[in-house]
Amino acid sequence: MRQILFAMILTVGAALAQDPPTQTTPTIPFDSVPDFLKLPPDVYLGQAVGVAVNSKGHVVVFSRGGTSGPAYGAAAAQLLEFDADGKFVREMGRNLYA
Repeated sequence: MRQILFAMILTVGAALAQDPPTQTTPTIPFDSVPDFLKLPPDVYLGQAVGVAVNSKGHVVVFSRGGTSGPAYGAAAAQLLEFDADGKFVREMGRNLYA
């Protein structure tokens, strides 16, 4: 039993002593656009918990930060749509999410 345990310890030790395999991470090309989303003065974009792009190239953001409706602050939720240039299009389901 002691020999098996000793052999296991040596095997694990040898595996840990080896250099970890080198792995290259692919670079994902992107363009950063500061202040891309243009919000109306009465809309506040809070914590964005989901972002999607539809077939028209419109960006849809699920945000927790609405300040109107049945819930306020972090509990309130908004579904906001922006066109491909970042211009605000509409809020979907206004005052229905919480």
